[in-house]
Amino acid sequence: MGRPRLVIVGAGIVGCALADELTERGWTDVTVVDQGPLFAAGGSSSHAPGLVFQTNPSRTMTEFAAYTVRKYTALGEDCFRQVGGLEVATTPERWADLHRKHGWAESWGVEARLVGPEECAGLWPLLGPGRVLGGLHVPSDGLAAAVACGETQAARAGERGARFLGGHTVVGIEQRGGRVTGVSVVTSGEYWTIPADVVVCAAGFWGPSIGRMAGLSVPLLPLAHQYARTGSLGALKQSPILRHQDRDLYVRQHGDRLGIGSYAHRPMPVAQDEIGPRSTTMPSVQAFTEEDFAPSWRDAVELLPALAASTYEDGINGVFSFTPDGFPLIGEAPHLDGFWLAEAVWVTHSAGVARALAEVLVDGRSSVDLHECELNRFEQAQLSPAFVEERGRQNFVEVYDIIHPLQPMDSPRPLRTSPFHPRQRELGGFFLEAGGWERPHWFEANVPLLEELVRRRGPEGHLAAETFLGVEQRDGWASRYWSPVAAAESHATREGVALYDMTPLKRLEVSGPGATAFLQRMTTNNVDKKPGSVTYTLLLDANGGIRSDLTVARLEEETFQVGANGHLDLDWLARHAPGGVRVRDLTPGTCCVGVWGPRARELVQGLTDMDLSHEGLRYFGCRSGYVGHVPVLAMRVSYVGELGWELYTAADMGLKLWDTLWAPGLAIAGGRAAFNSLRLEKGYRLWGVDMTTEHNPYEAGLGFAVRDDKDFIGRDALVKEVTRRLVPLLSTEVVMGKEPVRHGGRTVGYVTSAAYGHTVQRPIAYAWLPAELAEPGTHVDISYFGRRVPAVVAAEPLYDPGMEKIRR
Repeated sequence: MGRPRLVIVGAGIVGCALADELTERGWTDVTVVDQGPLFAAGGSSSHAPGLVFQTNPSRTMTEFAAYTVRKYTALGEDCFRQVGGLEVATTPERWADLHRKHGWAESWGVEARLVGPEECAGLWPLLGPGRVLGGLHVPSDGLAAAVACGETQAARAGERGARFLGGHTVVGIEQRGGRVTGVSVVTSGEYWTIPADVVVCAAGFWGPSIGRMAGLSVPLLPLAHQYARTGSLGALKQSPILRHQDRDLYVRQHGDRLGIGSYAHRPMPVAQDEIGPRSTTMPSVQAFTEEDFAPSWRDAVELLPALAASTYEDGINGVFSFTPDGFPLIGEAPHLDGFWLAEAVWVTHSAGVARALAEVLVDGRSSVDLHECELNRFEQAQLSPAFVEERGRQNFVEVYDIIHPLQPMDSPRPLRTSPFHPRQRELGGFFLEAGGWERPHWFEANVPLLEELVRRRGPEGHLAAETFLGVEQRDGWASRYWSPVAAAESHATREGVALYDMTPLKRLEVSGPGATAFLQRMTTNNVDKKPGSVTYTLLLDANGGIRSDLTVARLEEETFQVGANGHLDLDWLARHAPGGVRVRDLTPGTCCVGVWGPRARELVQGLTDMDLSHEGLRYFGCRSGYVGHVPVLAMRVSYVGELGWELYTAADMGLKLWDTLWAPGLAIAGGRAAFNSLRLEKGYRLWGVDMTTEHNPYEAGLGFAVRDDKDFIGRDALVKEVTRRLVPLLSTEVVMGKEPVRHGGRTVGYVTSAAYGHTVQRPIAYAWLPAELAEPGTHVDISYFGRRVPAVVAAEPLYDPGMEKIRR
């Protein structure tokens, strides 16, 4: 097939940006349709205040915004005014958080600086004296005129052959044989179909309606957000866009007036039928509710006293889109080839998202990692309308809140629980949430172990308890969602045996004629080994970037169990599977417990009919058998660096398995806090945090999982010479991840994962550094809330480099 016929649904800023990016890459048979008039078509772009703040905890979202700034700046001042951005702090907590944000900006390459109250007042003369403690100033932030940006990009695309059709309401997504074939529209009472090989839905808050036409549930919630303008304030100095997040406010200039936006009001969801495609009014604007805005006006006057002589007017409740996790929706529908989404994209990220999707469509991959934004990242349990609305509401409430990286959503919980959950609750588990799963991070039942550890390793052992527990190396922020009990669980794992709930990790079955050849083609390592073998391997994209890491167990000649990272792996494998090969999600009907520690064999061998001696079941081997009455699949693998097995069974037998392992009284329950510490001591990577599609295996220290003598996706693009490496740092203070790493007065990298290593008795931080600085012994600094934290590059693994513990 030559260059495809492509239809974009939606002529807002995202659809226009995508048309521009695609036609620039040679895809010129592009039609953009919209029900409204071009180019103020009635969606969010038509009323958006246009703020572009770049700094974000997500590297990907920051890059989207940074590219948006670069592109729109080049379009001219009618499209983008680079007035800068200023976030102010009125509380000590916010001022500390601005130091954290400054670290993100430094890590992701955005120029920013912290400024004091006087300079804040110089940048914003209307600020009341003594109102702020300081601010974060980003000179390259600015204001995008969304309609003008869309129209200018549309003109560029039109010059290359794209066409734009206003007044065309989409009434159907045509398909045949599991592939999209066109878009049916109505205009002036006439119905017709635009043929298409690829359709992209960039319809904004109408996305769920368009998705339903394609049989796709789009997890997006339209919400109304208040924005009002003041009366004339006279001549105003040009000032940066202003965010007062302690009161959920932002402010921008409109000539001699100010525009004020608020997230402080109650969430106001807007049903699809209230903004349906046939609406004859401005669909994106709801009636302004003054009673919701009144408290925000008082907060604005408190920050900017000059407003007391004015009032607000021209208020709107403008509709825009939220998702369950706050990220955009980018990707292809799982069941309909050729139907793509670019949804829940704000003006801030519009050009960046458009570029990324254009790269995926034309080149097969994005230059920016997209795993946080991919459409198919959600589990089925996260797609119910009730879940989407509840999480969307909470994301609206928290949009300007100070969010800890471990902080879970409040509700709905519990949503997904393992069969071990009742016992974990009895043990006083402290639960956080990920992917809908309740995951214990430590257990109050282990407090006596902590007390015994303090007695055994405390002052009599010439080591202060605060040191070996990692307490004194943690500030208040790093101590949130953490307990020193994790130290006891870590030591118990290293010295005895612990049970870890591994149920939330995705488990897939790949089976059928050709399953072996399929996995050989999809993964980097050799999985064509005898049944009973387990292989650590990688999924790469076409450019050699790491899509995921997997543990592949060969159960029979053409049956494999795959330990994966999430729903994206299921989607990727299912899309590539040839006829006859079945990819099935085992996770909902199964469970897994990791039994790890030097006494693991002592615990399990007496309960099973399997020979679990070193010779009977070698490292990276697997076998089926029984533990007590429970049928299990035992895999001799370990993510904590100790002897042991992952034991899998059916969900209905899970509680019996836990009770059987617990009965001898040898094991303790271990939580995620100890688990993370143990895995970092051993140097085990966490995909999506330590490495993504932006990294290749050799950079990430995973070259051992790549076989050069076989063909696999991404093989031809791999380069063994590296310019950067992922390495462990030993520091003087526990950090949290995403902090900048400095050397010689300049930023050279950033932290990925971090924890206190209770065995090595040092804070650990993995970081990406230039290859020339990645040698053990190199001294660097981590910038943590603006503080200099000395660190040194260490050799890995930090624990048991000879693998003696795990292979005993």
